[in-house]
Amino acid sequence: MAFDVKILPDAEEEAQIKGVQIFQERIIYHLVDNYLSWFKTKSEAKTEEEFENLVKPGKIRVMEGYIFRRAKPAILGVEILAGRIKPKYVLVRAEDGEDLGEIQQIQEKGETLPEAQQGAQVAISMEKPVVGRHIFEKDLLYVKVPEPHAKALLTTFVDKLTTEEKEALDEYVGFMRKKMPFWAA
Repeated sequence: MAFDVKILPDAEEEAQIKGVQIFQERIIYHLVDNYLSWFKTKSEAKTEEEFENLVKPGKIRVMEGYIFRRAKPAILGVEILAGRIKPKYVLVRAEDGEDLGEIQQIQEKGETLPEAQQGAQVAISMEKPVVGRHIFEKDLLYVKVPEPHAKALLTTFVDKLTTEEKEALDEYVGFMRKKMPFWAA
């Protein structure tokens, strides 16, 4: 912070190289206001980045009559009931929390999608499960949210989730707590 002083050229150059923000004003209130504004923007950007890096909750139903391939990879039609799904997200069965494997790809009308959100009906492919043995029509599946992510979503980021995402997360946490009583507590 530089209040009513000049900054030496070599110091300014070094600050640019190292990415250090310099605040220079002739009025102290402007100096403080500029710093607080910058700090708030940086803080919000960091919070948003942390939220984007979390695995978000999702709840899907396997649609009846839309099993396109039973295994290697299993390709099935699903409806997203809450939240979102993305490739690399792991799905678990609602009844027992059994890990069914990760989503390899999401498609809608032949187009590959980076994610699918609530209300969408899409086809997903998964390498691990076998339809008829691990997954059945009308099954409810949840995105496997890692415990640290669930804790963060339940505390810090709860206001960023939709009502349906909160409900899906609560349901997921509920059946995880049947297996481990203090999961995400």
